Amino acid sequence: MTQVDYNHGDAAQYLKQAVELATRNVADGGGPFGAVVVTPDGRTYEGVNRVTRDNDPTAHAEVVAIRTAAAARGTFSLQGSVLYASCEPCPLCLASALWARIDRVYFAADRHGAAAAGFDDAVFYEYFSGSRPELLPVTRGDIPASDAPFHAWGSHQRRTEY
Repeated sequence: MTQVDYNHGDAAQYLKQAVELATRNVADGGGPFGAVVVTPDGRTYEGVNRVTRDNDPTAHAEVVAIRTAAAARGTFSLQGSVLYASCEPCPLCLASALWARIDRVYFAADRHGAAAAGFDDAVFYEYFSGSRPELLPVTRGDIPASDAPFHAWGSHQRRTEY
């Protein structure tokens, strides 16, 4: 992780926008998180935390911004884009940025500030580091047809690679 280098375009401006979105979202009854995706052509797509509003545990601000950008652009790849978040992205949001092919992520507050406000994702980082596997046991159930979907994919003539 690196500190924000304000020579990277308008990072400070977009971080400020993400923080303002997060602050407004609290007033609107949502969580204190906001995010902005900036695409290579300079278009911006916003997202705010909608977890409790939508009863959707995956509706984190970064994920909402990525979904909004991808839908508006009509593509699942946001290669060349930058994600600006009001707070350090959790593992879900980082994975979403990776799958979206986001080029870079900037964030304002860090995970420690989020923890102090009651949003402690530390246990998730521990899980993914391998130190807390008991939090969510994951077991492979090897069945004879387990590779059938991949064989179907491999032989499908009009598949969209991703």
